Amino acid sequence: MSIARSASSLQLARETRERFVLATEGAIVPLARAIRDRLTQLASEVSNARAMQEHRDDFVAFQGQATQWVTLSQTSWRKALGAAAPTGGLTTFPTALRLELIGDEVVETNILASRLAQVIHDKASFELSDLRLRIQHLEGTNELDSKDVLKPETLARLLVEQWLAAGLSRELWARVQDTVQQQLIDVIVKAYESANAFLIANGVMQEIDLKSFVRRTGNAAGAGNSGGFNTSFAGGAASATAPMMDGGGQPQRPAFGAQAQQYSQQPQQSQPQATVPMPTASSTIGGSPLTIARQRAQTALLSLKRFVTARIGGDTNAGSQNSTTAPATTPAGRATGPAGSGGNTAPRQFSRTFAGAIAEAEVAYRMAATQYMDASGEQATVIQQTAVDLRRRSTELKKRAPTTADKATVEIVALMFQAILAEERIPFSARVWFARLQMPVLRVAIAEPEFFGTLQHPARMLIDRMGSCVMGFDAAAITGSALEGEIRRVVQVIEQYPETGQRVFKLVFDEFVAFLNRYLTQSDSTQRVMSVAQQVEQKETMAIQYTIELRKMLNDMPVRDEIREFLFKVWAEVLAIAALRYGAQGEQTVMLKRVASELVWAASAKPNRTDRARVIQDLPQLLQRLRQGMALLGIVDEPQEAHIKTIGATLSDAFLSKTEAIPQAKIEAMAERLAHLEDFVSDIGGTADLPLDAHSIELLLGVDAASIEVVPDAAGVQVPEDMLAWAHELQVGNWFMLDHNDRVSQVQFVWRSDRKQLHLFATADGRSFLIQAGRLATYLQAGLLVPAEEETLTVRATREALAKLDANPERLLN
Repeated sequence: MSIARSASSLQLARETRERFVLATEGAIVPLARAIRDRLTQLASEVSNARAMQEHRDDFVAFQGQATQWVTLSQTSWRKALGAAAPTGGLTTFPTALRLELIGDEVVETNILASRLAQVIHDKASFELSDLRLRIQHLEGTNELDSKDVLKPETLARLLVEQWLAAGLSRELWARVQDTVQQQLIDVIVKAYESANAFLIANGVMQEIDLKSFVRRTGNAAGAGNSGGFNTSFAGGAASATAPMMDGGGQPQRPAFGAQAQQYSQQPQQSQPQATVPMPTASSTIGGSPLTIARQRAQTALLSLKRFVTARIGGDTNAGSQNSTTAPATTPAGRATGPAGSGGNTAPRQFSRTFAGAIAEAEVAYRMAATQYMDASGEQATVIQQTAVDLRRRSTELKKRAPTTADKATVEIVALMFQAILAEERIPFSARVWFARLQMPVLRVAIAEPEFFGTLQHPARMLIDRMGSCVMGFDAAAITGSALEGEIRRVVQVIEQYPETGQRVFKLVFDEFVAFLNRYLTQSDSTQRVMSVAQQVEQKETMAIQYTIELRKMLNDMPVRDEIREFLFKVWAEVLAIAALRYGAQGEQTVMLKRVASELVWAASAKPNRTDRARVIQDLPQLLQRLRQGMALLGIVDEPQEAHIKTIGATLSDAFLSKTEAIPQAKIEAMAERLAHLEDFVSDIGGTADLPLDAHSIELLLGVDAASIEVVPDAAGVQVPEDMLAWAHELQVGNWFMLDHNDRVSQVQFVWRSDRKQLHLFATADGRSFLIQAGRLATYLQAGLLVPAEEETLTVRATREALAKLDANPERLLN
């Protein structure tokens, strides 16, 4: 609860913010110079015509608006100080907790700002954390205001908003964001350091006790048996009935367990997840493997719920379908919203004494773990020491737990992490860092009981994602790698923000996903394959767009069907390839665009002698350009001659045609529209039949595709929609077993194209498989692509914990 502070304390806090704003404001002008220098460098580089034109346009746009952006940013940043004023002892609630409809543009702006804010958080986490605590101490609040200038999100959002206000585009910001980050990071970190030094010099919290990180919410109201654990199962898995079982009483198709969570765990999920009752056995007959797998994963949570509620009391039927609408309540009697609603469920209060005990155990284990890592003993011995240490600390915490629900939570989390530590497929160095998450997860599980009732809890999603990624590597590949470093960073960030609950898990989960997208595609060979694949997809997309525009242009023109078919099926492809190779406004592309309007005019009726003479005079050059375009597409020899013959016959008929001629004004309008075709096309989305094979890649793009194992869609095969949706939801970083051409390989999913048409899998020895979406879906359906792990880490750990509790029920509360 916030408390009143003296005027001198509030003035000191305000002065700290003023110094911070002054220090960071000075970085805006140098930042603008760095952006200009970067754009100048790009504009001078030699590349394809399209890229060079984009770089020149970027430079011109920024050159014209840079001064305005700097002025707007500086002015707004100084005004932002007013939003940081203390609220008179009242704690403000984050705006993120308000549910409201926002536009796509706002979302896109927030995404750009959040990327910059996350980088600042990453580099300045310790200084920012200390400064936040000192300011809260001065002002007597529990949290900084959402618009406080000391929050990285505030500066990041302001810079992006003023960028847009100055008339600059989001696309341009995205292209210079690396430069923005490089220029700002050091300045902002130093500003945080200076702010802390200023407060320390004024006697404010010269030493910060780690216990102060734990938010004190008061003693739990009541210490009954139900606690918070029982309500955790009111949603999520609890709303399910038993899944379809096989003859042995086990859910069918266990091999798809991991895919169930892959499908249900959306990385960017921020809205509450509706609990969908699982179908009964009769309704699942004939269901997709994905549906059955999702049921199996949630059944593990339901089984655990039933076990616990049977032993600590509470309504074992709390997981009925009514729980999706009836609010769950904590021991304090506060409604928590729809049970199982994920991150919007209010945290349960629990004893400050118990919270302090968890914090002490976390600090003590962290010190012990450091000693274990530094020791020269065998890895197996170190893991055993870690497991024994954690088990001992869990036992001590159970003794201090104020309610039976808390005791049960401690025991189940301990058993889950025992299972994780025993997972030998996780490299040793990563396992030790996983172990350090036990206490942070315990704190979240007690304060936010829905951890046990939903697969979408950020803590589960983070552990599962990290586990699914590292279990495919051997220890040598992980140790000392950037991946190990990122796991270490993730754990340390979580440890630094114990009072934020699942919010910090969500933040680092998003950061880890972004890291994987970079890490898994950093090799030269992978970058080359990605580049080729993107070009193939881009070419096909452009061809479809050009075809649509050509149809619009010719809709009301008297054009022969033979010419229409040639333009739609051949020349649209030619224009797409040309735009990809030479740029949309490249000389070659512009010439080939002009050929389309010339062909339409030449094939139209020619009632007067002048027009016929002009056609005869221009025909050799027109045919030459048509041949040139078709050669670009790979149409040569007999196929090319067939098209030329058809066009020639059509032009001859035009001389004798009695139909109305196309007015010259229409031809000129068509030529003008073709010249700027990219201004009219729209993003059509959807799917298309890509000409995907090694030969077509080499032919169309002029690259060597020998290093790519291409797996295109099978002609004429109908792909079920649920299988295609499954393919689109596979998560980058997960490992699979791929059976292709009677050869089984362990592969990691490393990249998917922007339109989700192409998927890249890589082996540990450097081979690549580029698989088209339709074939990927059929491989999943046929079992030719299966997850390397049947279940994700936390679901398997839950099953193992439940097995031990079934065998020894007394240990839950003893």
